Amino acid sequence: MRFPRPRRDPVEVNLTPLIDVVFLLLIFFMVSTTFETRQALELTLPETSSGAAAEASPVTVVITAAGVYRLGERDLATAELSAALAAEAEQAREHGLVVEADGRASHAAVVHVLDQAGLQGIQRVRIATTESLSGETFSGNSGPSETTSPQTETP
Repeated sequence: MRFPRPRRDPVEVNLTPLIDVVFLLLIFFMVSTTFETRQALELTLPETSSGAAAEASPVTVVITAAGVYRLGERDLATAELSAALAAEAEQAREHGLVVEADGRASHAAVVHVLDQAGLQGIQRVRIATTESLSGETFSGNSGPSETTSPQTETP
């Protein structure tokens, strides 16, 4: 005797609700995440044990360990530094110029920035450093320095 088998509908997994939930989570995390747009450089500033707080200067020249100059958000070659500093010279004369040189940057790169600042008539130039944790003083320290919190700037 043959019994009729009950017909089964094929089993299907509906992925539409799962995809909807994944997209909602993606949108939630994209909206709730804050993005930092400032590009930061990894600098190791030289240390100093004497320093005083200094106000932030709107004109800052950064010298990386590789000797690349940066003024604002632009990377500059050695030949471009003079023209870029000339564009910011008026503001630098009024508020001063801060040189943030990596501790591994060459002395010639720092002297080049100081020379270009002198050619533009910028007289208030400060060099950014970090505060020394060991409390050691260097025998070559000749005067007070200006300090920002966490960086120190020496005149």
